[in-house]
Amino acid sequence: MDFRLTEEQRLVQQTAREFVDKELVPHVREWEERGEVPRSFYDKMAALGFLGAPVPEKYGGAGMDYVSFMLLLEEISRGSSSVRTTVSVQTSLSETSLMWFGSEDQKRRWLVPLAKGEKLGAWALTEPEAGSDAANLSTTARLDGDEWVLNGAKRFISNGSIADYVQVYAREPGSKRHEGLSCFLVDQGAPGFKVTNVETKTKLGLRASPTADLAFEDCRIPKDHLIGKQGEGWDQAMKTLNSGRIGIAAGAVGVARAALEAATKYVRERKAFGRPIGDFQLVREMIAQSAVEIDACRLLTLRAAHLRDLGLDNTVEVSMAKLFGAQMAQRVTDWAVQVHGGYGFSGDFDVERYYRDARILGLYEGTNEIQKLIIAEGVLGPSQKRA
Repeated sequence: MDFRLTEEQRLVQQTAREFVDKELVPHVREWEERGEVPRSFYDKMAALGFLGAPVPEKYGGAGMDYVSFMLLLEEISRGSSSVRTTVSVQTSLSETSLMWFGSEDQKRRWLVPLAKGEKLGAWALTEPEAGSDAANLSTTARLDGDEWVLNGAKRFISNGSIADYVQVYAREPGSKRHEGLSCFLVDQGAPGFKVTNVETKTKLGLRASPTADLAFEDCRIPKDHLIGKQGEGWDQAMKTLNSGRIGIAAGAVGVARAALEAATKYVRERKAFGRPIGDFQLVREMIAQSAVEIDACRLLTLRAAHLRDLGLDNTVEVSMAKLFGAQMAQRVTDWAVQVHGGYGFSGDFDVERYYRDARILGLYEGTNEIQKLIIAEGVLGPSQKRA
């Protein structure tokens, strides 16, 4: 078992680290206050291949292996969880879904411009009454001649207001639960499709990543905008989510690492009782525990990525990494706030943002509870047939 990174993987890591320090970190506060990241910044990421990292070169991507991809996402998250969210949705959800299930024509039409960063993507599964119970979605898609007609609403869709393409999950009228679900690509601006609400600065965290509500009212799209086979949307969604969850684990490592770096700097400089607070045993305990948990999560994440590169099933390993990552990031960012004392509660220090941003990790793309169910099924086997 070799834990050393290849030369190419180290190059990806170093390139990402330098880019984040130069192009991202100096602007994060401004973008968080504005509630948006300039499109020009994503153009810079695209020039380095970051917006098409896992996509093969023949479709306009960088063709990175998944270990390299996770190292990239960790560095981006260290700079900004908001930016990492946008990049993860673009790559792990939108592009991966097309890469796995799209036809060759669809890949040429939609995957290539996404991978090149010419277009941005969103992935819409969640609804007001369908979160963890994703099979309960009520958005419908009815075939009318050469067009699909979509009706329904989506909730909490990252990138929903800035995406050029939105992949929408809907069901055939009259179908129930896991049956009759399909995925459709809807162009931003399609008749009957509108963004009804956008949350940025009103959210607890990820304030520079737009979260949108979407509405479809007799929204007509061409027949060939069906992605994959009709009625296979449930399996497509679950496989795509597994791809997205590993990116969240990498994001957890990144934001926790940023918090630890900030805490380490602070405890070396801050003095109390005549000496740096980093000399005190209980402060050192929090620093030590943070370092251990971050490294453990990184190893879980890279193991899941390595299995993916080997072409092996990594469902349980991904859920382990995401679950532990979400829990770990909350603990580490909390400790970082704690060692800052009152300053940690102030917006003048970045640890306050890290603390807020970490909370979402146990909620989106499958709550901690859902990950536990997946892990338990992997250990014990299914408890019963799905409803």
